[in-house]
Amino acid sequence: VLSNDVFINAIQSSLTVSVMASEENETVIVVDGSQGKYIIAFDPLDGSSNIDANVSIGSIFGIWKARENVNSDEEHFFQSGREMIAAGYCMYGSSTQMVIATTDDVNGFTLDPSVGEFILTHPKIQIPNKGKIYSINEGNAETWDEPIKEYVANKKKPTDGSKPFSLRYVGSMVADVHRTLLYGGIFMYPADKKSPNGKLRLLYECAPMGFVIEKAGGLASTGKGRILDVLPTNIHQRVPIIVGSTLDVEEVEALFAKHS
Repeated sequence: VLSNDVFINAIQSSLTVSVMASEENETVIVVDGSQGKYIIAFDPLDGSSNIDANVSIGSIFGIWKARENVNSDEEHFFQSGREMIAAGYCMYGSSTQMVIATTDDVNGFTLDPSVGEFILTHPKIQIPNKGKIYSINEGNAETWDEPIKEYVANKKKPTDGSKPFSLRYVGSMVADVHRTLLYGGIFMYPADKKSPNGKLRLLYECAPMGFVIEKAGGLASTGKGRILDVLPTNIHQRVPIIVGSTLDVEEVEALFAKHS
């Protein structure tokens, strides 16, 4: 995959990373001769099935400090999302945007092709506390667990007199989470009968996106606990993800508690 090669070559030449993990590689990639203090996990091209339709796609990454005294190179990545020092994504669409979260805040940049530089266009992003949009693949509705079925039903036909939520689903995690970050609401790729452990990868997708959302004031959950508290046991581990505005995610968590 061309995008994977681009990522690997750029990271190797930076001399700041000692080990990397890509969704496209079965095993970790050790940077020969590097004394870099950091490790990075990345999905080089999220939403690649949308390329031919010219729909927004992107890249996702998370950065940790390398561990000491590990028994294998893979063990460097057995750290929770809370131990990340930075995470972010690039989105390629009508414009090229990059969102970077550090331990302090979240900032968005837009590529200015006339000068070849990323310009700060979205400083100190804060996600709304509650939104009006839910995002999920409703093609999987028959296989959802009861908490998700009840939540979506409540958003379509509220019983408390509130207005129904709007459904927006691109099928590219970067695009769906980016919209959620800016407008509020909730993005879900939950566990279901087909994928009881979830479908999206913890290291390459869920932990980095969870870090971005939480640093912007939102929540990232599995439905039963925080994404950033999940400790990986292998680099391709999958988890459910429910991420977005705090009040919206808490509503889903309450339904999981109700049905537990």
